[in-house]
Amino acid sequence: MAQHLMGEGPLHDAAGHLIDPGYATREVRRYDRAAIAADPARIKEWDYYCVLDADFGLALTVADNGYVGFLGVSWMDLRGRSFVNHGALVAEPMGGMALPPSADRGDIVQTQGGLELAFRHEPGGRRLTVHAPDFDDGRGLSGEIWLDQPAMDRMVIATPFADDMQAFYYNQKINCMPAQGRVKNGFESHDFVPETGFSVLDWGRGVWTYDNVWYWGSASGLVDGRPFGFNIGYGFGDTSAASENMLFVDGRAHKLDQVTFHMPNGAPDSAPWRFTSNDGRFEMDFAPAVNRWAKVDAGMVQTEQDQVFGYFSGRAILDDGTALIVRDLPGFAEKVSNRW
Repeated sequence: MAQHLMGEGPLHDAAGHLIDPGYATREVRRYDRAAIAADPARIKEWDYYCVLDADFGLALTVADNGYVGFLGVSWMDLRGRSFVNHGALVAEPMGGMALPPSADRGDIVQTQGGLELAFRHEPGGRRLTVHAPDFDDGRGLSGEIWLDQPAMDRMVIATPFADDMQAFYYNQKINCMPAQGRVKNGFESHDFVPETGFSVLDWGRGVWTYDNVWYWGSASGLVDGRPFGFNIGYGFGDTSAASENMLFVDGRAHKLDQVTFHMPNGAPDSAPWRFTSNDGRFEMDFAPAVNRWAKVDAGMVQTEQDQVFGYFSGRAILDDGTALIVRDLPGFAEKVSNRW
């Protein structure tokens, strides 16, 4: 499949349609909420960070989904095969949460139901802070994580939806950000260190169709001492212009074509997953450790997610034909079904 590289400029034309669907390795298209043609209630915006090492993971979410907003904190114990979700809802924000139009500037500071989240830009990186006193039935969780962000490529994609001219998804995934900081969970604490802890940012802005299913996988770490990561997935609209599949090595992106998720027949964490690519450049096995499962059924709004954390092993081939052997790289793979 041809992979179209987007040019620079605004994301939408005067009619509210995507100008140039495709992919990029930096933020080349300007997102403007006011240029969207759809009803504001349909606009969905989020910033999601996942900090992960071989033992533990921290996920932080701020989302403005039009008729409902959400602040979320999750703690994953990969060795203990357990997780805790915690969150707070924001009624009908409709853009009132003021999520920034760029992944490279604009801070997010949100407080709801006693839960405090802040994502701040500072020279050289990002600072994440969380204060959740009601987490895990009052055990509480708090922490501050510094993410180093050297000059490096990222995955950027803009996709339309074939059955809705007003729908689109503009997404950026920034992998391989070394993480440093302490998270206190009840009476226990865990230190993320940049030699083993890495973060990914999932920055999403768009208008979605009502009923959809997506698949997403991500990992970041060191392979043979080199910063390595990947983003894989599909279901995020019409990807005929480009897929979102991409490798990252030493800060440089290597574009992949199509990647297929082969999930177990039983529960998502009941057996290993397998991943294959049509060009033979991405062949991975995935050993599940814990499934961060969540489900919401509120009439017209329904969502179910299986975000499985575990370890990737296999082979990835770079643009120049170099093969990297991956062993037990921490990451996650998910299937999410939405009616929203």
